[in-house]
Amino acid sequence: MDFELTPEQRAFNENLEKFALRELNDDLIDRDKDGVFAAENWRKCADIGLLGLPVPTGYGGSGADATTMMTALETLGYGCRDNGLLFSLHAHLWAGTSPVVRFGSAEQREKYLPAMCAGESIAGHAMSEPGSGSDAFGLTTTVIRRGDRYLLNGTKAFVSNAPIADVILVFAVDAQKRGFAGVSAFLVDRDTPGLTVSAPISKMGLRTSPMGEVHLDDCEVPESARLGPEGAGVAVFTWTMERERSFILATALGTMRRDLERCVEYARTRRQFGQPIGAFQAVSHRIVDMRMRLDASRLMLHRLAWLIDKGEPSKTEAALAKVYVSEAFVQSGLDAVQIHGGYGYTTEYELERDLRDAVAARIYSGTSEIQRNLAAHQMGLTPRSTRK
Repeated sequence: MDFELTPEQRAFNENLEKFALRELNDDLIDRDKDGVFAAENWRKCADIGLLGLPVPTGYGGSGADATTMMTALETLGYGCRDNGLLFSLHAHLWAGTSPVVRFGSAEQREKYLPAMCAGESIAGHAMSEPGSGSDAFGLTTTVIRRGDRYLLNGTKAFVSNAPIADVILVFAVDAQKRGFAGVSAFLVDRDTPGLTVSAPISKMGLRTSPMGEVHLDDCEVPESARLGPEGAGVAVFTWTMERERSFILATALGTMRRDLERCVEYARTRRQFGQPIGAFQAVSHRIVDMRMRLDASRLMLHRLAWLIDKGEPSKTEAALAKVYVSEAFVQSGLDAVQIHGGYGYTTEYELERDLRDAVAARIYSGTSEIQRNLAAHQMGLTPRSTRK
C-alpha cells in the first residue's frame, strides 16, 4: 500500500485546512450552547466543493476517489472544530447523496444531485424507528401501492438533518410481501403532504447538527420517488451503511490530531511541582497512547480507502474501522480532558465539547456491538440468523 498523496491532493488539502480554520469556527461555543446549525458555513462548504465529493462531475460534483475523500475529510476535521456541522455533512454525503448516485434513475440524479452539490438541497436518511434501532429491519413504517402511487405511514426516529432537510430517504415495508423482500426506499420531498418533521431534539453532543423525528401520515408519493426497484430497500440500506461507516469517522482523525497537538503543547508549558507536567509518566504515557490510537486509526481508514479504490471487498474492514476509530475517539477525548485537568472540563477550552461529540460515534451508523456482529459474521463465526 502506498499512502503517498498526489501533488493535487496535497494542494487541495492545504487549501482546505486554511479554509476551515478561517471560515468554519465562528461563534462556535455559543452555537453549540444554543444548538444552532451554521447554514452560512454549509453554503461555504458547498462553494469549495465538499458537498459534491462523491458525485460525478456531470452532476456538479468532483467524482473524487476514496483516498481523496478520506484525506480531505481528515483535513476538514482538523481545521473545523464544529463537529456538528461535520456530522450533518457526513449524513448528507453518505446517507443521502451517495445512494442517489448509486441507485438513482437518470431523472432522480438530474433532479437531486446538482442541488445537493450546490448546498441548495440538504438530505436526510430515515431508517431508525422508535421501536427499531439496531434491529434495522424491524420496521413498522408501511408502504401500500395504489396504481402508480405509494402511500407511506409510520414514524422515523433519530433522523439527522431532519429539521433542515429538503429531501428525506425513507425506508418502508410492504406487509403483504415476505421479509426483506418487502422493504423499499423512497425519496420524499420536504413539502410532500402527509410528511411532518418534529422540532430539533436536544442531545448530549453534536448539538449544531439538527436531529428530529419524521412522521408519515398517508404520505402519498409517485412511483418516480422510489429509489431502486420495489423490494430493493435492503440492498440500498446495506450499501449505504457500508459507505457511511467507511467515511464518517475520517473527520474524527482531524479532531484527534488537533487535540493531541493541544495536549503536547499544554504538557510542555503547564508546570506543577517545579517541572512541566509532560515530565511525569502519568501524563506523557497518556499522550503517547493518544498518538498510538491516532496512528492506528489513520492506518485503518487509509487502508479502507485503498481497498475501496481497488474495488476490493471491504465489509469487514469497514466494520472493524468503525469500532476501533469510534472507541479511540472517545478514549482520546477523555485523555485530553484529564490532561488539562480542571481547564479541560470548562466550556472555554472546548475539549469537553469534543468529548461530548465523540460519544455518539459509538452509536451512529451502527453501534460498536453491531459492528462486532458484522465482523464476526464476515469471519464465519456467527450463523446468518444473527446478522444485523
